[in-house]
Amino acid sequence: MNDPNFKQELTGVFGQPVAENPSQPMVEAAYRHHGLPWRYLTLEVAPADLAAAVRGARAMGFRGFNCTQPHKLAVIPHLDGLGESAALMGAVNCVVRRGDRLIGENTDGKGFLQALQGVADPTGKRVVIFGAGGAARAIAVELALAGATSFIIVNRGEQRGRELVELLRTRLRVAAEGVAWSGDYTVPADVDLVVNATSIGLHPHGDACLPIDVTTLRPRMVVADVIPNPPVTGLLRAARARGCRVVDGLAMLVGQGVIGIRYWTGIEPDPGVMRRALEEIFQGSAQVVAERHPS
Repeated sequence: MNDPNFKQELTGVFGQPVAENPSQPMVEAAYRHHGLPWRYLTLEVAPADLAAAVRGARAMGFRGFNCTQPHKLAVIPHLDGLGESAALMGAVNCVVRRGDRLIGENTDGKGFLQALQGVADPTGKRVVIFGAGGAARAIAVELALAGATSFIIVNRGEQRGRELVELLRTRLRVAAEGVAWSGDYTVPADVDLVVNATSIGLHPHGDACLPIDVTTLRPRMVVADVIPNPPVTGLLRAARARGCRVVDGLAMLVGQGVIGIRYWTGIEPDPGVMRRALEEIFQGSAQVVAERHPS
């Protein structure tokens, strides 16, 4: 008889607020499907407690963890190193234990790009991104690497917006400009892709819409929202009413989750299992899901 082993390997997500983050059921569905006795914990971590939380993860032997808002930039000083993508973006959403070291990676942009490519090729596209935090930086970098040629960064904080514009211009060699966000933003007619990379519309404020002039959204545009909960945000409802193609946050969440599980466990998880777990939670999102992933 084999000796019993009741130890579970630990992973999780640090954020604030985090109670509505749906990563746990998605990731643990993959763990169960692949026979891994692992856990994924949803952990509320205030900014003042982030350093202690990282030390705790080290002490308890976490195999890795995700970082969501507001920790994607702030976690970096508490880690032992950065992977290539995280170093380029200056943001971390996935921490991986490698030996005794905690290494920051970034899977946000790759997850977003995978979701977008089911609808449109980013090559040669002109992009408006709302926000300049960790998710915005990751998405902008991956879009530039995939061939998008022009960016407008719309952000309330001038300094952070300017930093992202400079990154795009100097490191990625693409055209970029920053716009200070005040009032309802008018989307230029020649824009191809509009991305909300802010927390506006996050549950329980799913009816909230970005402060933009929705009449400037045109049917030729693709409108994407990184918010997974709810999957159909106020922005996406407005965009669909205007005839735009839309990309919700579920596909991005699954894409980055697949990469994170691969980093932590070394296995290639089944994305279908992960998507179905999310769809069971978000009944009523089927129309958007089916639009991008026809059966």
